[in-house]
Amino acid sequence: MKTRILLLIFLGYSFFLPFQNYAQHSSKATEIIILHTNDMHAKIDNFGKLAYLSDSLRKTHKYVYLFAAGDNFTGNPVVDMVEDKGFPMIDLMNRCGFTVTAIGNHEFDLGQEKLAARMKQASFPFISCNIDASATKLPEIKPYIILKAGKIKLPVLAIIQLGDNGLPDSHPSRLEGIKFTNGLEKAQEFKWLKSKYGSLIGLTHLGVEMDEPLANAMPEFDLIVGGHSHTTMTKPMLINGVTIVQTGSGLKNVGKITLWVEKGKIVDKSYELIALSEITSVDAEVQKLIDHYNANEELNKPVGIAEAAFTSPSQLGSLMTDAVTSRLKVDFAFQNVGGIRISSLPEGEIKLKDVYKLDPFGNLVVIYKMNSEEIKSLIMNAYNRGKEIDLEVSGMKYTVIIDEQGICTEVVMIDNSGQALLDGKEYTVGVNSYISATYKFNHRDSGTTSYSTTAQALIEYLGEVKKVNYTDVVRTATQMGK
Repeated sequence: MKTRILLLIFLGYSFFLPFQNYAQHSSKATEIIILHTNDMHAKIDNFGKLAYLSDSLRKTHKYVYLFAAGDNFTGNPVVDMVEDKGFPMIDLMNRCGFTVTAIGNHEFDLGQEKLAARMKQASFPFISCNIDASATKLPEIKPYIILKAGKIKLPVLAIIQLGDNGLPDSHPSRLEGIKFTNGLEKAQEFKWLKSKYGSLIGLTHLGVEMDEPLANAMPEFDLIVGGHSHTTMTKPMLINGVTIVQTGSGLKNVGKITLWVEKGKIVDKSYELIALSEITSVDAEVQKLIDHYNANEELNKPVGIAEAAFTSPSQLGSLMTDAVTSRLKVDFAFQNVGGIRISSLPEGEIKLKDVYKLDPFGNLVVIYKMNSEEIKSLIMNAYNRGKEIDLEVSGMKYTVIIDEQGICTEVVMIDNSGQALLDGKEYTVGVNSYISATYKFNHRDSGTTSYSTTAQALIEYLGEVKKVNYTDVVRTATQMGK
């Protein structure tokens, strides 16, 4: 919740910042249009509208470019769960005429072999200045591209987000052999692009909370086209003279930036956020392709029934963890909130594609033998990452005790019979492999990886119980300490 509130604050005060838009520009200035989106997460249904919009602009404007600010994959089973994983997204991006994409953390969810194949199939480059993949089989990842508009050359520099562990937010096993460096520091090495060409555009997958310090550190940027935080910005931010924009997520919106460039320098700019829901026309050929990819009957098979709607990630997380405790026969199971990729599920049939939308990562279940103090350390450290409940649970309920600074200082845990966990008793605990690899917690046992993914456990669980209802299920709470 802290991150979401922070983003709203950023978005809120951006409305009060001036956005430079000169009333007039020289007739000698070159007009350049950049359409941009970010965090599409394999949502393909609006590509027909995007293709229509971009093609329409290309018919009336000489220089039109299409940017993606990363996280093109993960979030739609018709893209994620096909044999040629991720290809439908590349196919549609090619047909829409994308110019470039930044690399986001979820690009690596494909695995390096699949990502390499998708990069080679793309008619546009994947770029990032703080990734060195030279020791892997990935194609060369260049730090920047140069847009050419007649005699005008505009450099576009990309940067990827890194977590506290120095890696993007993807499973570490998919990042082996790749070197990552601090993006804000690495970007400093490319200040010369502004000196040489007169302008500089950032294409970042950092989130607006990191785009601001980037702008403060590098006023050489004229414009930062961002992603990662899923922030819908109807108006740009202006930080240290740098314009920052972002469109939300899921290909609901497209940003339209119009630049006027004279002698290499951006002398005028304007911005519009376009809701694709307001566009009524589509590119017929692209729409036909979308319909083809969506017509995957295997994914439409029902696997269970929701007797009541799931209205929160907490309810969905409880379902996911119940599947693990049931199918893997463990005492307790935990699911990180960030791995719950939809926020609700309607009453009625639960289809296979719903499971994969909920849990698209293919994470395996890892089982630990842990005592109560080790379990407590897992919950406390997870909470203190963002000062909010981060782990949904099965087999127990827990209450986080926090101090005045919002730091978890104690955890009260009771099992399903209402009894406190016993000191010295060893319990079996199931977590997904992302938690196992990236979360810090005390554990003497190194863990045993099962052959079941969390999604497969849920599919089997729904097949067993048939009907589910989590209307009144609440298993976590926060309480201020005395």
